Amino acid sequence: QVQLVESGGGLVQPGGSLRLSCAASGFTFSSFYMSWVRQAPGKGLEWLAGIFSTGTNAYYGNSVVGRSTISRDNAKNTLYLQMRDLKSDDTAVYYCVKSGEVPGAYYEFDYWGQGTQVTVSS
Repeated sequence: QVQLVESGGGLVQPGGSLRLSCAASGFTFSSFYMSWVRQAPGKGLEWLAGIFSTGTNAYYGNSVVGRSTISRDNAKNTLYLQMRDLKSDDTAVYYCVKSGEVPGAYYEFDYWGQGTQVTVSS
C-alpha cells in the first residue's frame, strides 16, 4: 500500500523559508520520479518541482525556480522541498506526488499525499 505523508508546513512571514518533507512507503521509492504540487486558495493544481529517481536531476516550475530546492534521501524514503523568500502567493496546500509506472511519463501521477498547509502572511 502506497503511502505519502507530508509534513513541515505552517505559518511563515513573507521573505521567510520553510522545508517540507514527504515520508514515502509501500513502494520502491528509489525507482520513481517524485514531484511537489500545490493548490492555492481558489486556484487549480500547480506543479512546482520534480526530481529523478536517483536525485541527480531536478526541474522547477516558473513560480519557484531560483528560490526552491527539491531533494531526496533514498536511504530514508524521504522527499524534500526547501523554499526561501516565500511570498504571499506561496500560500497553498502542498502535496507530495508519485509518478506512475509508464516509463518517461513523469507527470502522470498515480499517488498523492494528504497535503500540508503553508501560509505566508505577516
